[in-house]
Amino acid sequence: MGSKTTLVLALLIVLIFTCYCFEWGLCGTVSYDHRALVIDGKRRVLQSGSIHYPRTTPEVWPDIIRKSKEGGLDVIETYVFWNYHEPVRGQYYFEGRFDLVKFVKTVQEAGLLVHLRIGPYACAEWNYGGFPVWLHFIPGIHFRTTNEPFKEEMKRFLGKIVNLMKEENLFASQGGPIILAQVENEYGNVEWAYGAAGELYVKWAAETAVSMNTSVPWVMCQQKDAPDPVINTCNGFYCDQFTPNSPSKPKIWTENYSGWFLSFGYAVPYRPVEDLAFAVARFFEYGGTFQNYYMYFGGTNFGRTVGGPLVATSYDYDAPIDEYGFIRQPKWGHLRDLHKAIKQCEEYLISSDPVHKQLGNNLEAHIYYKSFNDCAAFLANYDSRSDANVTFNGNLYFLPAWSVSILPDCKNVIFNTAKIVSQRSLGDASFAQSTSVNEISLEPTVWSWYKEKVGIWGNNSFMEPVLLEQVNTTKDTSDFLWYSTSVNADQEKDVVLNIESLGHAALLFVNKRLIAFGYGYHDDASFSLTQKISLNEGNNTLDLLSMMIGLQNFGPWFDVQGAGINSVVLIGSNHGKNNISSGKWTYQVGLEGEYLGLDKVSLANSSLWNQGTPLPVNKSLIWYKGVFVPPEGKGPLALNLSGMGKGQAWVNGQSIGRYWPAYLSPAKGCTEKCDYRGSYNPFKCLKKCGQPAQTLYHVPRTWVHPGENLLVLHEELGGDPSKISLLTRTGQEICSIVSEDDPPSTDSWKPNSEFKSQSPEVKLTCEKGWRITSINFASFGTFSGNCGTFTPGNCNADMLSIVQKVCIGEEGCSISVSAANLGDPCPGVLKSFAVEALCSD
Repeated sequence: MGSKTTLVLALLIVLIFTCYCFEWGLCGTVSYDHRALVIDGKRRVLQSGSIHYPRTTPEVWPDIIRKSKEGGLDVIETYVFWNYHEPVRGQYYFEGRFDLVKFVKTVQEAGLLVHLRIGPYACAEWNYGGFPVWLHFIPGIHFRTTNEPFKEEMKRFLGKIVNLMKEENLFASQGGPIILAQVENEYGNVEWAYGAAGELYVKWAAETAVSMNTSVPWVMCQQKDAPDPVINTCNGFYCDQFTPNSPSKPKIWTENYSGWFLSFGYAVPYRPVEDLAFAVARFFEYGGTFQNYYMYFGGTNFGRTVGGPLVATSYDYDAPIDEYGFIRQPKWGHLRDLHKAIKQCEEYLISSDPVHKQLGNNLEAHIYYKSFNDCAAFLANYDSRSDANVTFNGNLYFLPAWSVSILPDCKNVIFNTAKIVSQRSLGDASFAQSTSVNEISLEPTVWSWYKEKVGIWGNNSFMEPVLLEQVNTTKDTSDFLWYSTSVNADQEKDVVLNIESLGHAALLFVNKRLIAFGYGYHDDASFSLTQKISLNEGNNTLDLLSMMIGLQNFGPWFDVQGAGINSVVLIGSNHGKNNISSGKWTYQVGLEGEYLGLDKVSLANSSLWNQGTPLPVNKSLIWYKGVFVPPEGKGPLALNLSGMGKGQAWVNGQSIGRYWPAYLSPAKGCTEKCDYRGSYNPFKCLKKCGQPAQTLYHVPRTWVHPGENLLVLHEELGGDPSKISLLTRTGQEICSIVSEDDPPSTDSWKPNSEFKSQSPEVKLTCEKGWRITSINFASFGTFSGNCGTFTPGNCNADMLSIVQKVCIGEEGCSISVSAANLGDPCPGVLKSFAVEALCSD
């Protein structure tokens, strides 16, 4: 009896475990063939999105991952950031925002899979590409090449992460969510610079990764010579024409750029969702079965984590989930509908290779067959200008320019990449001025200040007879390095001072007085500063404060790319040139305020701070301290620093990053409405020309508490802290526009159903925690304007009462768009339904 009970219990445990694995898809074998990744013996079509755990806080990981799942993702992809996990050689850190295990387990709890890009080189606009700076100072080391010191360190960290994942049972074969791992990153873009040593390094990296027995496939992105069994994958705005380097490998897209990163001094890039959806549909049309959005949620470069040079603190990336964790519409919704449409084709996509059929000039179809008369199809018009009508299988289809239609039964179009029927947002930013944003001025606060000393301030300074390179000198312990010297003049006179810098910015002081500011830009951080200066008779002090704005993170030999002052020449009216680069220079790493710890909460009541009136404003090298009381609520906050110049800010001792509102983008080059048709590049669609790249800075709600909170700023150029304000979202303004001839919802598709007879729907959904509280516009007919500016046309049926009845008080609602349901104000005229609504708590 006992043995039978034991056997039954054992079988029950096996059954429960098997059911758990089957439900979540989180355990078993992961392999691949030429069509797809194969999980537990079944090919899978997978949608993935990048979320970098340190670019937000652990408290909001679950919400962001939930929104990603609801958006149709199957996989979350993240890099691993070596420099923050091993800040000192042999000393590891996996806490707070850097708790990698907790992040992977949070993804698993949501029922999603993980692609772990260990690298350990990340690029990612992350400081030093993710490498720890101490690595640079190992004798004889050369990064990313067949160099023994580097290989030894890389293998050690790679093994550290793999073993950590194994210890926590996080690989798929252990019941965990990790189905893919990545070694190296985009090395194919720079391999040429390393010659034969680069080729040997690629082979070594692949062999080392495979030897770690993760039981999941390894990939190398942008690596045509990735050796078997490592899969080479594609990164880019379009990857439909990508072909793996072996017929046995699947077509994987590891980075599909949802937008582009933001740099100080540049306009804000964005990517129309119609083009992004077109790129995704083309990839699956051409045989792809795994694609990843870079980024799906970009987040924030807190502290000094951001790479460079001159990459901004916001890493929003125009992603489907914005920097603050809010859903960006219509990008999120349109892609969700796309994912659902592709998922309806999954059984066809995994069953066969596509059959190509040309339908005309720049017009084609790709058909996937399960049997002779059972298929799914993609119809594409890749002309960037002309719409077209095409005949396919005896039926006529309209294809807008630069679009793909998806037909899961080779008959019915359930999605077209150029037709947006999903919800939209009013405005294009989380904290755009509107009735759903609350802005609180910090002006009433009593500000304190501390004036930074110009030049050498401490007894840890040192002297050298040459100009030192900055990274090797500071070891990235600070953004700042003082270069100080003296110049003797036999009389009062004006001379020209020419300064050359490798980057990234510098303040010039003559006799302790600010004279000039020089700086580079992201694509070329080096700069020249030529300034006429006045010298007094006798000794004159010359102080240069060189500033870093993120260590280089990309390019061949990026690890040895320098920064700082490399030439100082005096040009006198009578005495020609006097090169003082090799004179006697005194150096000081960092600022006195950093050394004192003025950013820390423990010094909030220190007597070091000055107080009184008037408040010194528009001063360089000054620290400010104030307090604020955050508005009620649970949502994220934004600090408006548009009145400041350049510097860093801390809230309750936590760095919210570098700010630089004084650096304006070029006045020209922006497009109010960017045409999605035609190939995209990072400079095609720009906004906010002539404005700062960033004025709003994310303050996570968990970094503040009820009552007074500490705000500290170090202002480098000059600003007015009394103009700082704090913003919070109290709701959202949403809208939807759906035409009678738009396709029905992809949710309503069922094989062999009368899909065409169904009506499209207007759907409205609030962020979790908010409900629809008012309807501002509702019309069925013809109208002009866009979301927020609608005006009724000659054909108009006021739908306000109908929409109010269905939607008010609800988190979401839907209404069928048809004359039969709404009435017909003008028979024979193509009509649309437009609704504007407000969500709040």
